[in-house]
Amino acid sequence: MMEDRKKEFYEALIEKDSSYEGLFFVGVKSTGIFCRPTCPARKPKLENCEFYHTAEEALLASFRPCKRCLPLSHPNQVSTLIQTLVKAVEENPEKKWREKDFRELSIDESTARRQFKKRFGMTFVQYARARRMGIAMKEIRSGKGMIDAQLSTGYESSSGFRDAFSKIMGDATASAKENHVLKASWIDTRVGPMIAIADEDALYLVEFVDRRGLEKEIEVLRKKTVSAIIPGKTKTIESIERELELYFEGKSTEFNTPIKLIGTPFQQMVWDKLKEIPAGETRSYSDIAREIGKPTAVRAVARANGANQLALVIPCHRVILSDGSIGGYGGGSARKKWLIDLERENHFKSK
Repeated sequence: MMEDRKKEFYEALIEKDSSYEGLFFVGVKSTGIFCRPTCPARKPKLENCEFYHTAEEALLASFRPCKRCLPLSHPNQVSTLIQTLVKAVEENPEKKWREKDFRELSIDESTARRQFKKRFGMTFVQYARARRMGIAMKEIRSGKGMIDAQLSTGYESSSGFRDAFSKIMGDATASAKENHVLKASWIDTRVGPMIAIADEDALYLVEFVDRRGLEKEIEVLRKKTVSAIIPGKTKTIESIERELELYFEGKSTEFNTPIKLIGTPFQQMVWDKLKEIPAGETRSYSDIAREIGKPTAVRAVARANGANQLALVIPCHRVILSDGSIGGYGGGSARKKWLIDLERENHFKSK
Protein backbone atom coordinates (compact mmCIF):
# COMPACT_ATOMS: atom_id res chain seq x y z
CA MET A 1 0.00 0.00 0.00
CA MET A 2 1.35 3.42 -0.98
CA GLU A 3 2.46 5.77 1.80
CA ASP A 4 -0.04 8.49 0.90
CA ARG A 5 -2.85 5.96 1.10
CA LYS A 6 -1.64 4.80 4.53
CA LYS A 7 -1.63 8.40 5.76
CA GLU A 8 -5.15 8.92 4.42
CA PHE A 9 -6.41 5.84 6.23
CA TYR A 10 -4.59 6.81 9.43
CA GLU A 11 -6.20 10.25 9.40
CA ALA A 12 -9.60 8.60 8.93
CA LEU A 13 -8.83 6.33 11.88
CA ILE A 14 -7.89 9.26 14.13
CA GLU A 15 -11.06 11.13 13.11
CA LYS A 16 -13.21 7.97 13.39
CA ASP A 17 -14.52 8.82 9.93
CA SER A 18 -17.52 6.57 9.33
CA SER A 19 -17.36 7.19 5.57
CA TYR A 20 -14.36 4.83 5.51
CA GLU A 21 -16.30 1.92 7.05
CA GLY A 22 -15.81 -1.08 4.81
CA LEU A 23 -12.91 0.50 2.93
CA PHE A 24 -10.18 -0.66 5.28
CA PHE A 25 -9.30 -2.44 8.50
CA VAL A 26 -6.35 -1.49 10.69
CA GLY A 27 -4.06 -4.04 12.31
CA VAL A 28 -2.37 -2.76 15.46
CA LYS A 29 1.05 -4.37 15.84
CA SER A 30 1.40 -3.46 19.52
CA THR A 31 -1.79 -5.33 20.51
CA GLY A 32 -2.21 -7.94 17.76
CA ILE A 33 -5.82 -6.94 17.04
CA PHE A 34 -7.52 -5.45 13.99
CA CYS A 35 -10.25 -2.81 14.07
CA ARG A 36 -12.76 -0.85 12.05
CA PRO A 37 -12.02 2.81 11.22
CA THR A 38 -14.45 3.99 13.88
CA CYS A 39 -13.12 1.89 16.78
CA PRO A 40 -13.52 3.80 20.09
CA ALA A 41 -10.27 2.42 21.53
CA ARG A 42 -7.26 4.70 22.03
CA LYS A 43 -5.56 5.30 18.73
CA PRO A 44 -2.16 3.71 18.03
CA LYS A 45 0.82 5.48 16.53
CA LEU A 46 1.11 5.34 12.74
CA GLU A 47 4.21 3.14 12.90
CA ASN A 48 2.17 0.52 14.77
CA CYS A 49 -0.54 0.39 12.11
CA GLU A 50 -0.95 -1.86 9.11
CA PHE A 51 -3.91 -1.34 6.79
CA TYR A 52 -5.89 -4.01 4.95
CA HIS A 53 -8.74 -3.85 2.47
CA THR A 54 -10.45 -6.98 3.79
CA ALA A 55 -10.86 -8.77 7.10
CA GLU A 56 -9.37 -11.91 5.55
CA GLU A 57 -6.12 -10.05 4.78
CA ALA A 58 -5.93 -8.90 8.40
CA LEU A 59 -6.56 -12.41 9.69
CA LEU A 60 -3.88 -13.88 7.43
CA ALA A 61 -1.45 -11.26 8.73
CA SER A 62 -2.04 -12.74 12.23
CA PHE A 63 -4.38 -10.10 13.71
CA ARG A 64 -7.44 -11.15 15.72
CA PRO A 65 -10.77 -9.27 15.79
CA CYS A 66 -11.12 -6.41 18.27
CA LYS A 67 -13.69 -7.09 20.99
CA ARG A 68 -14.66 -3.41 21.24
CA CYS A 69 -15.47 -2.43 17.67
CA LEU A 70 -16.29 -5.97 16.46
CA PRO A 71 -14.83 -5.57 12.94
CA LEU A 72 -16.66 -8.65 11.73
CA SER A 73 -20.08 -7.31 12.69
CA HIS A 74 -20.38 -4.29 10.40
CA PRO A 75 -22.84 -3.00 9.25
CA ASN A 76 -25.22 -4.72 11.70
CA GLN A 77 -24.74 -6.88 14.76
CA VAL A 78 -23.92 -10.42 13.73
CA SER A 79 -26.22 -13.34 14.41
CA THR A 80 -25.84 -15.63 17.39
CA LEU A 81 -24.66 -18.33 15.00
CA ILE A 82 -21.74 -16.23 13.80
CA GLN A 83 -20.85 -15.11 17.32
CA THR A 84 -20.78 -18.76 18.42
CA LEU A 85 -18.49 -19.83 15.59
CA VAL A 86 -16.09 -16.90 15.96
CA LYS A 87 -15.80 -17.66 19.69
CA ALA A 88 -15.18 -21.33 18.91
CA VAL A 89 -12.34 -20.44 16.55
CA GLU A 90 -10.68 -18.24 19.16
CA GLU A 91 -10.94 -20.99 21.77
CA ASN A 92 -9.49 -23.62 19.45
CA PRO A 93 -7.81 -21.88 16.49
CA GLU A 94 -5.85 -24.94 15.39
CA LYS A 95 -9.00 -26.95 14.61
CA LYS A 96 -9.75 -27.97 11.05
CA TRP A 97 -13.53 -27.94 10.95
CA ARG A 98 -15.50 -31.00 9.86
CA GLU A 99 -19.20 -31.66 9.47
CA LYS A 100 -19.41 -33.27 12.91
CA ASP A 101 -18.02 -30.11 14.56
CA PHE A 102 -21.00 -28.12 13.29
CA ARG A 103 -23.41 -30.83 14.47
CA GLU A 104 -21.91 -30.69 17.97
CA LEU A 105 -22.78 -26.98 18.10
CA SER A 106 -26.26 -27.63 16.64
CA ILE A 107 -25.35 -25.47 13.63
CA ASP A 108 -26.18 -26.24 10.02
CA GLU A 109 -22.96 -26.13 7.99
CA SER A 110 -24.57 -24.68 4.86
CA THR A 111 -26.27 -21.96 6.93
CA ALA A 112 -22.94 -21.02 8.49
CA ARG A 113 -21.30 -20.87 5.08
CA ARG A 114 -24.08 -18.69 3.71
CA GLN A 115 -24.16 -16.25 6.65
CA PHE A 116 -20.36 -15.82 6.73
CA LYS A 117 -20.23 -15.30 2.97
CA LYS A 118 -22.95 -12.65 3.07
CA ARG A 119 -21.51 -10.82 6.07
CA PHE A 120 -17.76 -11.04 5.52
CA GLY A 121 -17.27 -11.99 1.87
CA MET A 122 -15.75 -15.35 2.86
CA THR A 123 -17.09 -18.67 4.09
CA PHE A 124 -16.67 -19.83 7.67
CA VAL A 125 -14.09 -22.42 6.59
CA GLN A 126 -12.11 -19.63 4.88
CA TYR A 127 -12.35 -17.56 8.06
CA ALA A 128 -11.13 -20.42 10.28
CA ARG A 129 -8.33 -21.22 7.83
CA ALA A 130 -7.23 -17.58 7.66
CA ARG A 131 -7.17 -17.35 11.45
CA ARG A 132 -5.17 -20.58 11.78
CA MET A 133 -2.73 -19.60 9.05
CA GLY A 134 -2.38 -16.12 10.50
CA ILE A 135 -1.32 -17.55 13.85
CA ALA A 136 1.44 -19.56 12.16
CA MET A 137 2.46 -16.54 10.09
CA LYS A 138 2.86 -14.49 13.27
CA GLU A 139 5.56 -16.86 14.50
CA ILE A 140 7.33 -16.70 11.15
CA ARG A 141 7.11 -12.93 11.06
CA SER A 142 8.53 -12.67 14.55
CA GLY A 143 11.76 -14.24 13.34
CA LYS A 144 12.04 -16.45 16.42
CA GLY A 145 14.18 -19.55 16.19
CA MET A 146 11.73 -21.77 18.06
CA ILE A 147 8.11 -21.59 19.14
CA ASP A 148 7.89 -19.51 22.30
CA ALA A 149 4.92 -20.48 24.45
CA GLN A 150 4.65 -16.92 25.71
CA LEU A 151 3.61 -15.84 22.24
CA SER A 152 0.27 -17.48 22.88
CA THR A 153 -0.55 -14.65 25.30
CA GLY A 154 -3.69 -12.92 24.11
CA TYR A 155 -5.29 -16.09 22.75
CA GLU A 156 -8.09 -17.69 24.71
CA SER A 157 -6.54 -21.07 23.99
CA SER A 158 -3.20 -21.26 25.80
CA SER A 159 -1.94 -23.93 23.40
CA GLY A 160 -3.59 -22.54 20.29
CA PHE A 161 -0.53 -20.77 18.98
CA ARG A 162 1.78 -23.75 19.34
CA ASP A 163 -0.73 -26.24 17.98
CA ALA A 164 -1.70 -24.12 14.98
CA PHE A 165 1.95 -23.62 14.06
CA SER A 166 2.84 -27.29 14.55
CA LYS A 167 -0.07 -28.57 12.47
CA ILE A 168 1.09 -26.53 9.49
CA MET A 169 4.86 -26.39 9.94
CA GLY A 170 5.65 -29.57 11.89
CA ASP A 171 7.11 -29.95 15.35
CA ALA A 172 9.54 -27.06 15.56
CA THR A 173 10.76 -28.24 18.95
CA ALA A 174 12.12 -31.48 17.53
CA SER A 175 15.84 -32.04 17.44
CA ALA A 176 17.48 -30.67 14.32
CA LYS A 177 19.74 -33.74 14.39
CA GLU A 178 16.77 -36.00 13.80
CA ASN A 179 14.96 -33.92 11.17
CA HIS A 180 15.65 -32.03 8.01
CA VAL A 181 14.96 -28.44 9.04
CA LEU A 182 13.65 -25.83 6.64
CA LYS A 183 13.40 -22.20 7.64
CA ALA A 184 10.58 -19.83 6.82
CA SER A 185 10.69 -16.06 6.58
CA TRP A 186 8.13 -13.31 5.97
CA ILE A 187 8.89 -10.93 3.08
CA ASP A 188 6.93 -7.70 2.65
CA THR A 189 6.37 -6.58 -0.97
CA ARG A 190 4.49 -3.81 -2.73
CA VAL A 191 1.60 -6.11 -3.56
CA GLY A 192 1.34 -8.03 -0.33
CA PRO A 193 3.45 -10.14 2.01
CA MET A 194 5.12 -13.36 0.85
CA ILE A 195 6.58 -16.33 2.67
CA ALA A 196 9.84 -18.00 1.66
CA ILE A 197 10.83 -21.49 2.82
CA ALA A 198 14.36 -22.77 2.26
CA ASP A 199 17.40 -24.51 3.66
CA GLU A 200 20.96 -23.31 3.17
CA ASP A 201 21.19 -24.92 -0.28
CA ALA A 202 17.93 -24.15 -2.06
CA LEU A 203 14.58 -22.34 -2.07
CA TYR A 204 11.62 -24.71 -1.77
CA LEU A 205 8.71 -22.29 -1.70
CA VAL A 206 8.00 -18.61 -2.14
CA GLU A 207 4.34 -17.58 -2.20
CA PHE A 208 2.00 -14.73 -1.37
CA VAL A 209 0.59 -15.45 2.09
CA ASP A 210 -3.00 -15.02 0.92
CA ARG A 211 -2.62 -17.59 -1.85
CA ARG A 212 -5.50 -20.03 -1.96
CA GLY A 213 -4.46 -23.35 -0.48
CA LEU A 214 -1.13 -22.13 0.92
CA GLU A 215 -1.66 -23.92 4.22
CA LYS A 216 -2.05 -27.24 2.40
CA GLU A 217 0.95 -26.50 0.18
CA ILE A 218 3.18 -26.03 3.21
CA GLU A 219 1.89 -29.19 4.89
CA VAL A 220 2.54 -31.23 1.73
CA LEU A 221 6.02 -29.73 1.37
CA ARG A 222 6.83 -30.57 4.98
CA LYS A 223 5.68 -34.17 4.58
CA LYS A 224 7.41 -34.75 1.24
CA THR A 225 10.71 -33.45 2.57
CA VAL A 226 10.22 -35.05 6.02
CA SER A 227 11.08 -31.69 7.56
CA ALA A 228 10.26 -29.43 10.43
CA ILE A 229 9.78 -25.83 9.35
CA ILE A 230 10.91 -23.17 11.80
CA PRO A 231 11.09 -19.38 11.59
CA GLY A 232 14.44 -18.03 10.51
CA LYS A 233 16.63 -17.07 7.60
CA THR A 234 19.18 -18.82 5.43
CA LYS A 235 21.56 -17.49 2.81
CA THR A 236 19.05 -18.74 0.24
CA ILE A 237 16.25 -16.68 1.76
CA GLU A 238 18.50 -13.63 1.93
CA SER A 239 19.25 -14.14 -1.77
CA ILE A 240 15.59 -14.31 -2.83
CA GLU A 241 14.78 -11.27 -0.67
CA ARG A 242 17.37 -9.22 -2.57
CA GLU A 243 16.11 -10.45 -5.93
CA LEU A 244 12.47 -9.76 -5.06
CA GLU A 245 13.38 -6.24 -3.97
CA LEU A 246 15.02 -5.59 -7.35
CA TYR A 247 12.05 -7.17 -9.13
CA PHE A 248 9.45 -4.97 -7.45
CA GLU A 249 11.60 -1.89 -8.01
CA GLY A 250 11.49 -2.71 -11.71
CA LYS A 251 15.26 -3.13 -11.87
CA SER A 252 15.50 -6.82 -12.66
CA THR A 253 13.44 -9.86 -13.62
CA GLU A 254 16.30 -12.31 -13.11
CA PHE A 255 16.14 -14.92 -10.34
CA ASN A 256 19.36 -16.83 -9.74
CA THR A 257 18.66 -18.12 -6.24
CA PRO A 258 19.13 -21.94 -6.22
CA ILE A 259 15.76 -23.71 -6.20
CA LYS A 260 14.48 -27.17 -5.35
CA LEU A 261 11.61 -28.37 -7.52
CA ILE A 262 9.36 -31.04 -6.03
CA GLY A 263 6.97 -32.35 -8.64
CA THR A 264 6.25 -35.05 -11.19
CA PRO A 265 8.35 -35.28 -14.37
CA PHE A 266 5.44 -33.73 -16.30
CA GLN A 267 5.12 -30.83 -13.85
CA GLN A 268 8.83 -30.16 -13.99
CA MET A 269 8.73 -30.20 -17.78
CA VAL A 270 5.99 -27.53 -17.69
CA TRP A 271 7.87 -25.45 -15.09
CA ASP A 272 11.03 -25.56 -17.19
CA LYS A 273 9.04 -24.23 -20.14
CA LEU A 274 7.54 -21.45 -18.01
CA LYS A 275 11.05 -20.24 -17.16
CA GLU A 276 11.65 -19.73 -20.87
CA ILE A 277 8.85 -17.14 -21.20
CA PRO A 278 10.59 -13.74 -21.41
CA ALA A 279 9.55 -10.99 -19.00
CA GLY A 280 7.07 -8.68 -20.67
CA GLU A 281 5.54 -11.53 -22.69
CA THR A 282 2.77 -14.06 -22.07
CA ARG A 283 1.81 -17.49 -23.38
CA SER A 284 -1.44 -19.41 -23.30
CA TYR A 285 -1.89 -22.82 -21.73
CA SER A 286 -2.33 -24.16 -25.28
CA ASP A 287 0.98 -22.60 -26.30
CA ILE A 288 2.78 -24.36 -23.44
CA ALA A 289 1.11 -27.69 -24.27
CA ARG A 290 2.29 -27.46 -27.88
CA GLU A 291 5.79 -26.38 -26.89
CA ILE A 292 6.27 -29.44 -24.67
CA GLY A 293 5.01 -31.69 -27.45
CA LYS A 294 1.68 -32.55 -25.83
CA PRO A 295 -0.89 -30.35 -27.61
CA THR A 296 -3.91 -32.14 -26.10
CA ALA A 297 -2.66 -31.79 -22.51
CA VAL A 298 -3.96 -28.25 -21.98
CA ARG A 299 -5.78 -29.04 -18.73
CA ALA A 300 -2.79 -30.95 -17.36
CA VAL A 301 -0.61 -27.95 -18.18
CA ALA A 302 -3.04 -25.70 -16.29
CA ARG A 303 -2.91 -28.01 -13.26
CA ALA A 304 0.91 -28.07 -13.35
CA ASN A 305 0.90 -24.30 -13.62
CA GLY A 306 -1.29 -24.07 -10.53
CA ALA A 307 0.94 -26.50 -8.61
CA ASN A 308 3.95 -24.18 -8.91
CA GLN A 309 5.25 -23.23 -5.44
CA LEU A 310 7.84 -20.69 -6.55
CA ALA A 311 5.85 -17.59 -7.43
CA LEU A 312 7.67 -15.17 -9.77
CA VAL A 313 10.77 -17.40 -9.85
CA ILE A 314 8.80 -19.87 -11.97
CA PRO A 315 6.67 -17.25 -13.79
CA CYS A 316 3.30 -19.00 -13.89
CA HIS A 317 1.71 -15.53 -13.87
CA ARG A 318 2.85 -15.13 -17.50
CA VAL A 319 0.39 -17.81 -18.66
CA ILE A 320 -3.01 -16.49 -19.72
CA LEU A 321 -6.08 -17.82 -21.53
CA SER A 322 -6.18 -18.32 -25.29
CA ASP A 323 -8.63 -15.42 -25.72
CA GLY A 324 -6.15 -13.03 -24.12
CA SER A 325 -7.95 -12.73 -20.76
CA ILE A 326 -5.95 -12.97 -17.56
CA GLY A 327 -7.32 -16.24 -16.23
CA GLY A 328 -6.84 -17.60 -12.75
CA TYR A 329 -3.92 -17.19 -10.38
CA GLY A 330 -3.31 -18.52 -6.88
CA GLY A 331 -2.34 -15.05 -5.71
CA GLY A 332 -5.44 -13.44 -7.27
CA SER A 333 -6.23 -12.26 -10.79
CA ALA A 334 -5.76 -8.57 -9.93
CA ARG A 335 -2.26 -9.26 -8.67
CA LYS A 336 -1.50 -11.35 -11.76
CA LYS A 337 -2.46 -8.45 -14.04
CA TRP A 338 -0.36 -6.07 -11.93
CA LEU A 339 2.69 -8.32 -12.28
CA ILE A 340 2.27 -8.63 -16.03
CA ASP A 341 1.87 -4.86 -16.39
CA LEU A 342 4.94 -4.24 -14.22
CA GLU A 343 7.05 -6.53 -16.39
CA ARG A 344 5.77 -5.06 -19.63
CA GLU A 345 6.39 -1.52 -18.47
CA ASN A 346 9.95 -2.22 -17.40
CA HIS A 347 10.61 -4.44 -20.42
CA PHE A 348 9.75 -1.62 -22.82
CA LYS A 349 11.64 0.89 -20.74
CA SER A 350 14.79 -1.18 -21.16
CA LYS A 351 14.44 -1.25 -24.95
